[in-house]
Amino acid sequence: MQIDPKQYTGRPTDERIPAELAVYDKLDELGISYVRVDHEHADTIEFCHEVEKVLGSAICKNLFLCNRRQTDFYLLMMPGDKPFKTKDLSPLLGCSRLSFASPDHMRDYLNTVPGSVSALELLFDTEQKVRLVIDKALLEDTYISGHPAISTSTLRLKREDLLRFVEAVGHTPTVIDLPDPRNSLSFSEEL
Repeated sequence: MQIDPKQYTGRPTDERIPAELAVYDKLDELGISYVRVDHEHADTIEFCHEVEKVLGSAICKNLFLCNRRQTDFYLLMMPGDKPFKTKDLSPLLGCSRLSFASPDHMRDYLNTVPGSVSALELLFDTEQKVRLVIDKALLEDTYISGHPAISTSTLRLKREDLLRFVEAVGHTPTVIDLPDPRNSLSFSEEL
């Protein structure tokens, strides 16, 4: 596992995929500053923790979900260390059942692949097919971090700047208070 131990400000100067460059273009257009860390594909929690140390902020969990009929799509942003249970989210969104959306839907709507998704890819959802859902706990942080269309870089943005970005690309977030299953005791644990 290899992480560039440096933080960078602004866009990279080396060759990158078009989707990543489009994210930097939009950030520049909006005058949003960010800190960037470059690294190998971040595909494990342990690796993400190493990136967080260099970045100086936590990386949030981004889950791309859909309803049973695959007609409604959701991008859930939540604290990275918080466990996720679909049964807790479904009633908050008025859905009977949620599951993970397919890589094909992720590619079609967000122009990215599993492991690389973040709110920055809402830039590519020009028809607003994906509803952004943010766990209220995430908004308590000063910074929100995510990948710019590929998991070989991670950006740290001020919370307000990320919210301004998603609004500028036509998405109004739905803020929910997702229960933390670690705080719930089962009947047997209470005895």
